[in-house]
Amino acid sequence: MQALDYARQLVTFDSVSRVSNVPVTDAVEAILRRLGFEIERIEYDDENGIRKANLIAKKGTGTGGMAYFAHTDVVPADTWAFEEHGPFVPTVKEGRLYGRGSCDMKGSIACMLAAVERIGEGDLTHPVYVTCTADEEIGYGGATYVAEQSQLFAEMVAGEARGIVGEPTVLEIVHAHKGVIGLRATSRGRAAHSSTGEGVNANLAMIPYLAEMKAIHDETAVDPRWRNEDFHPPTVTWNIGINDFTRATNITPPQSVCTVYFRPMPGMDAELLIERAKRKAEECGLEFVVVVRGRPLRADPGSPFVRECLEVAGKERSRTVAYGTDGGKLTDLRHMIVCGPGDIRQAHTHDEWISLEQLDLGTDLYERMIRRWSCSR
Repeated sequence: MQALDYARQLVTFDSVSRVSNVPVTDAVEAILRRLGFEIERIEYDDENGIRKANLIAKKGTGTGGMAYFAHTDVVPADTWAFEEHGPFVPTVKEGRLYGRGSCDMKGSIACMLAAVERIGEGDLTHPVYVTCTADEEIGYGGATYVAEQSQLFAEMVAGEARGIVGEPTVLEIVHAHKGVIGLRATSRGRAAHSSTGEGVNANLAMIPYLAEMKAIHDETAVDPRWRNEDFHPPTVTWNIGINDFTRATNITPPQSVCTVYFRPMPGMDAELLIERAKRKAEECGLEFVVVVRGRPLRADPGSPFVRECLEVAGKERSRTVAYGTDGGKLTDLRHMIVCGPGDIRQAHTHDEWISLEQLDLGTDLYERMIRRWSCSR
């Protein structure tokens, strides 16, 4: 089968992160079993009691080789652009495959499946690993389980497999990406009619906390400790959100929530910012929790591994990206870069698509990578 065939099949599954990804995982498992892989499966219930599944697969014997990483969950498609076909009805038009997840990142998985299919059983001298996780889009929950529990991932680490995170990079080699930290502070009050004076306005305790978050925002935008000119933008982008959930102006707000998402870069001690936010929350009497934690990923752009990736991909230089990936949870693997078909600018859009050319080129590149690292003699 070609990558387009696999991509069409995978896009038909509604695997938005708020629902179970078990059906699409079952489909990928069936394909990998047909292609001769042994399967390790790690399942869990998320915080809403929804069943999620991670798939870790291996073909070939020994250790080392190539390790490919992807996720099967997708973002919501509530504002899909096309009336003639829905987001989970894969549609080819004018050299593009439209559908939620076509770019991020079921098209990438399809390329890897098609590439593996080109490799004969007798060609392998080292293994090929394929890992597909859940919940990447909402905090890397699946990758956390893989890093902590997977025997095959531990084998990849021990054998120093060459890791490829297949997120969309237009098949360029990405040697580093930012991490992501999510914080939530909650103020509790008591609702009442605002005319009575009997309520407790939760926003009052939140205001001094917000002032501190604004101060951190301003500092991280200019302080050299929190800048890295290798990235664009070169800051941690301290992003502040607020909501008191009050539906009428004459109700004293019983709850106020502040969220902060920021993106530390390699070499930065993000704990300093987390602790500063936590201390201020405690001072204001707020509940505080770290809801997302993903580390930055970085490979030395001058290392033999990155140079080898550039050679296989036919590229002159690697680059960085501002988004995060499951790779931030899988940093025990010594050799890891990001490289996948499709353009990140098409990910999460209301008309998400991937070009058919990228599917073909992605298949070719992944085949070359497999032959380089898993078929060498």
